[in-house]
Amino acid sequence: MARRFNEPVNRRTPLPLTERDEADLAKLRDPGPARTALANLAPGSLPDGDISEAMLLHAVFIVGLRAVREAAEAAAYDQLAADYAAEDAERRRIARRRRPEWAAED
Repeated sequence: MARRFNEPVNRRTPLPLTERDEADLAKLRDPGPARTALANLAPGSLPDGDISEAMLLHAVFIVGLRAVREAAEAAAYDQLAADYAAEDAERRRIARRRRPEWAAED
C-alpha cells in the first residue's frame, strides 16, 4: 500500500476527464495564478516543482470536498436558525396567552 499525503492510499480510482477537464488540469499543473490559488486552498498538498497527475487530482479533490463540506455546514446552520426562529415565535405566542404571575395577587 502506497503512502501519500501523510495517509495510506486505499485504492486508485480511474477518473473520466473531458477535454475541458484536461485543459483546466494543465492550467493547474503549470506555475501561475491557478496553481498558486490551488496551493493556497490545499496547503501541504502540492509541493513546489513538477507534480504527478495523481497529486494534482488529489489536491483538486481536497479543495472540492472542503467546499462541499462548507456548503453543507452553511445549509445546516441556516436550517438550525430557521428552526430556532420558528420555536422562538411559538414561545412568544404561548407567553402572550399566559396570565402574568402578578395578576393573581390581590
